[in-house]
Amino acid sequence: MVVNFLSIALFVTVTLVLGVIFVNGWTDAPNAIATAVSTRVLSPNFAIWMAVVMNFAGALVMTYFNAQVAETISKIVSFEAQGIQAAQVALAASLFAIVVWAVAAWYFGIPTSESHALIAGLTGSAMALGGLGAVNGEEWIKVLIGLVVSTIMGFFGGYILTKVIVLLFQNVARPKANKFFTVGQAISAAANAFLHGAQDGQKFMGVFMLGLYYNNLAEKTGGGFTIPLWVMALCSITMGLGTSVGGMKIIKSVGMDMVKLETYQGFTADLSAAICLFLASVFGIPVSTTHTKTTAIMGVGASKRLSSVDWRIVYEMIFAWVMTFPGCGLIAYIMAKFFVAIF
Repeated sequence: MVVNFLSIALFVTVTLVLGVIFVNGWTDAPNAIATAVSTRVLSPNFAIWMAVVMNFAGALVMTYFNAQVAETISKIVSFEAQGIQAAQVALAASLFAIVVWAVAAWYFGIPTSESHALIAGLTGSAMALGGLGAVNGEEWIKVLIGLVVSTIMGFFGGYILTKVIVLLFQNVARPKANKFFTVGQAISAAANAFLHGAQDGQKFMGVFMLGLYYNNLAEKTGGGFTIPLWVMALCSITMGLGTSVGGMKIIKSVGMDMVKLETYQGFTADLSAAICLFLASVFGIPVSTTHTKTTAIMGVGASKRLSSVDWRIVYEMIFAWVMTFPGCGLIAYIMAKFFVAIF
């Protein structure tokens, strides 16, 4: 009976993890290419397929060489307060909450953060089992650091880089400068897609490993996991498939509605976001690619004049970010309590 339950729980958990990764590729990955599409450097279809390839490569390659982000996520909470069976159920509840939240955000075209939803969902369901004692404060601090640092680096990076670019190219003929920025933005957009895969791919690999661990199919080493190559490949392919579905609603919100960007501005926004994401990945800090990219775009727009930014769109995004933690966390908490009670 226990074996049968665990088999079903494993199937449900793996299915939900892959579902969340798919939705992430579907709703979150378009942020990486939004500016390149809005400045017409890349066509929407080409940009999406480039993102498919680069998301796959980022999730696979970066995890192989440096899996610190995955380790942080796998240690951020503990589901073991009421035993393995309850842990499986609570983990499934957190993933269910993330899918609900992400699909709702996509439907309304709001670029909410899957990273924040993941952390909120895990935290809410873990607290349903063990209260605050189920949350690893040391790892949660990394999340808060990432939230603050990505905001500051994204915004001021975009602002300062734009000022520097304007100064350096003020005496360069516009057609010649545009050629440079066109190539530069195509490369930086690809880098953003690669680093999105590196960041978000790793986060969900950490959750995938938790599911295997609670079914005695993985062992912790030094408090974390050694991620098998097949897990990297499976998660990477799933994210790529999600990206291939599209995401024009998110591209429109981030790249077209919030700020009207010129090519050089799109380049600086992408470059600023890429630098921030790369440093966060190297140091194992889980940050939101959505959060980083959108704050970089805000900084670029503000460098020209504050009125260049559609602050109404900004307020909607900030509201979505703020509401993700209590909203998704509460859904996960309620679902975990409910599922554990009936199972």
